[in-house]
Amino acid sequence: MKKLVLAFTGTALLIAAVTYTVSARHGTADAEPAAQLTLAPGQLLFHDTATGRIGAVPLADTQAKPQLSGLKCDRFAVAKQTAVCVAVKPGTLPAVTDVLVLDEHLGVRHTETLPGTPSRARVSPDGKRVYWTLFVTGDSYAQTGFSTRAGLYDLESGRLVKTIEELPVFVGGDRYFASDVNYWGITFASDGKRFYVTLGSKGRTYLVEADYARYRGKTVRENVECPSLSPDGKRVAFKKKAGEGVWRLSVLDLASLRETTLAETRSVDDQALWQDDHTVLYGLENAVWAVPADGSGAPRKLRGDAVSPAVTG
Repeated sequence: MKKLVLAFTGTALLIAAVTYTVSARHGTADAEPAAQLTLAPGQLLFHDTATGRIGAVPLADTQAKPQLSGLKCDRFAVAKQTAVCVAVKPGTLPAVTDVLVLDEHLGVRHTETLPGTPSRARVSPDGKRVYWTLFVTGDSYAQTGFSTRAGLYDLESGRLVKTIEELPVFVGGDRYFASDVNYWGITFASDGKRFYVTLGSKGRTYLVEADYARYRGKTVRENVECPSLSPDGKRVAFKKKAGEGVWRLSVLDLASLRETTLAETRSVDDQALWQDDHTVLYGLENAVWAVPADGSGAPRKLRGDAVSPAVTG
């Protein structure tokens, strides 16, 4: 069953994805030799906007000169000894994207080629699953002309789920059915079973909590997009719609459902990343920023000319 992306969020997301992809391919600056990066702990890895390459600096000195790999990705994520690189194939219309599953030396372990433009990517905390969100075009029902596909790949079993659009979701105890359902922004718990994702339908967005083994989910609350589960598994950082084309970063306590608005007052259209249980990272204005997860303090720029942050633990 085809799914329609929400018009009220989709246009902004697609513009961001297209802009991001163009910047990823602009000005390759390949004169500098490629560094042999690894997933050794204590690093901030990121997409270098000047070259499109994946760079790395020490977390203790994020302003240091980066080591730049030969790898070019539109979205990049890591956990344990696994990384994922999501990269659109240049010159393909409609767009086609490679999903590269990488080892600790950023060598390719597995490749999937899927229709669409990169939007989000993550690796489960145990390093056993990678997941992504892509924009696709051509659905005849889509008022905006495009929709989303959230998928995952299981490294242990080799299972590929190209889209989770058939995930059964329950709202208030009743199975939810609609022709315009979309999912985006998957985030897994450390047990590899529980995961969260955004469901969009009929002009609304919902946070869905799902069980991977049972393959079913339930809505937790409305107005939650691009969830990111904290390392302790107790909170979700997310972007909350505050106006047309405007999102505020917030953190939701999953037990109490108490929401904390973070100190970043600018609109952030990104899936946040937890550096640790106390700090949230995100990309904004071609830079990686950090902000306390408890709503205190102020945003701090970690790295300019960088987006899609990833942290090795």
